[in-house]
Amino acid sequence: MVKIDGGLAMLQTIIASLKDKKILIAGFGREGWSSLKLIRENLPKAKLVIADHNEALQAEIAVHYPEVLFYGGQTCLDRLDEFDLVLKSPGMKLPELPAKNVQISSQTDLFLAAFHRQIVGITGTKGKSTTSHLIHHLLEQAGKKAVLVGNMGRPCFDSIAAIKPDTHIVFELSAHQLQFVRHSPHLSLLLNVFEEHLDYFETLEAYRQSKLNILRFAVPGDHALADIRLKSYIHDTKARLHFVDPAQLVDVSLPISLPGRHNQFNAAMALEAASLLGMCREAAIQALATFEGLPHRLQLVGPYRGVQFVNDSIATVPEATIAALEAWPHPDYLILGGYDRGINYETLIEYLRDNPSGMIFYTGKAGDRIVAGLQKYSYSGPLHPFEALEEVFEYLKIHAKAGQLCLLSPAAASYDKYKNFEQRGEIFLELARGMA
Repeated sequence: MVKIDGGLAMLQTIIASLKDKKILIAGFGREGWSSLKLIRENLPKAKLVIADHNEALQAEIAVHYPEVLFYGGQTCLDRLDEFDLVLKSPGMKLPELPAKNVQISSQTDLFLAAFHRQIVGITGTKGKSTTSHLIHHLLEQAGKKAVLVGNMGRPCFDSIAAIKPDTHIVFELSAHQLQFVRHSPHLSLLLNVFEEHLDYFETLEAYRQSKLNILRFAVPGDHALADIRLKSYIHDTKARLHFVDPAQLVDVSLPISLPGRHNQFNAAMALEAASLLGMCREAAIQALATFEGLPHRLQLVGPYRGVQFVNDSIATVPEATIAALEAWPHPDYLILGGYDRGINYETLIEYLRDNPSGMIFYTGKAGDRIVAGLQKYSYSGPLHPFEALEEVFEYLKIHAKAGQLCLLSPAAASYDKYKNFEQRGEIFLELARGMA
């Protein structure tokens, strides 16, 4: 059984690792602001510079921290060698690694080093948000103290004040956050690894190795849970390994309201984690029934004018869309495509060939590639290009019939038209409600 060690008090550990260093915060989104705030509050005289491609941020920073230098534009990362420590924010790609005397770190790695014994870390191409929220839910239902931080939008530094020695920290970790870590959680979950973010990592292997960092720096006494299909990739870890076999879940039905076999797997992983954290398994299974799903993940809404709508905007890879189609087979309307990051769509194309939907609406370069693949197989179903979701709903207002289902599960990122998958999903929901 995993036990929480209350001996790491921790904030001072983080501050000590920053003291007397010249620091560059590379990338200034939500996490960059969080790092800046912590450093300025605890080390007001630290030598600190912000770097971001967005030059407009300088004026905003100057309002709160006029003394902090800012490097902006395309050359903002050209001077990495001037610093002792570079705190890289997620998604900020370093042009090249600086000299060996420059330490590359991140808010994530500093937090993992300080709070290691209390952290349950979850990563995977898909399912990490749902599984993280599931584990947090199970802990709270068991009356345990727990905080939820990480990739879902809450920088880990922002929760330090709420963490007590007996608090469980549920940390959702992206590949970007794990890229330069040198520490692992006490309990790690590796759900899956599919082609994703190749516009950043360039190769699947580089992306996979970043994910595997969640296990790579474990110490004796740590635990790790993983899909058994990833066993051949896991070599260098000192964690005690526990594997979950999705094939053994076929005849198991956990009491979770979320549709799809992939969510049965997410629930099984959450249950195994809860057991390792000392929860009663029977109580944890009962608690699954009270978990409500997250927005944009097979989110069923409606009916509106008799039509049901499923918002699965989070589906940015083929495997996620296939999982959605297994949960909602043969939808009357399927919305695909978006920003093309160069991932392989053959598995989805073959799935649609063998399991045709009704009308397929497609958009963006990713949609064009999917449709081109379908046409090679002489796919005979109706295919309809569109530029904006509003066009889809104009069609639905005329042609959709009561009892039909429309599934948004794009298998592609949203950046060609939307800020993120959340914005795409919200617009889809707004248009669906407008059908009424």
